[in-house]
Amino acid sequence: MGLDDDIAILSAAPLFGFMGRDALRLLSFAAERRTLTAGERLFAQGERADGGFIVMSGALTLTPRGSHAVPVTVGRSSLIGRLALFQRGERPCDADAASPSEVVRITPTLMRRVLEEFPDAARAIHDELTDDLAAFAGDLVGLSARFDAVAP
Repeated sequence: MGLDDDIAILSAAPLFGFMGRDALRLLSFAAERRTLTAGERLFAQGERADGGFIVMSGALTLTPRGSHAVPVTVGRSSLIGRLALFQRGERPCDADAASPSEVVRITPTLMRRVLEEFPDAARAIHDELTDDLAAFAGDLVGLSARFDAVAP
């Protein structure tokens, strides 16, 4: 895969579409690449999350543990671990390659460097995350009202 292909895949990933070509080029060069065979585990639930991943090719299955857990398969340009781009934490699910795949890992340190060098992208990402959080809070309020309606 060439640089132009990498930039196209990265720019299609959530949040990364706010970045210009130079920022995406920096990410492409600085991110850690990993190739997975079908069935290979990228990470397990509960492991330390030290960065997010973008699927460059192939597909990964994300499986939360629990009785009502439903696996989700994601493909090219998918972002896995959005929160882990900004802070370290724990992985909320298992991630396994559903087919031969390639991912890039973007650490919080690399993400911070890119956002410092490209403040317009940082502002756009900040605004997007703010909107997402406001929508989530609104959904919680709506859910609370539904629970209140059925509570005795």
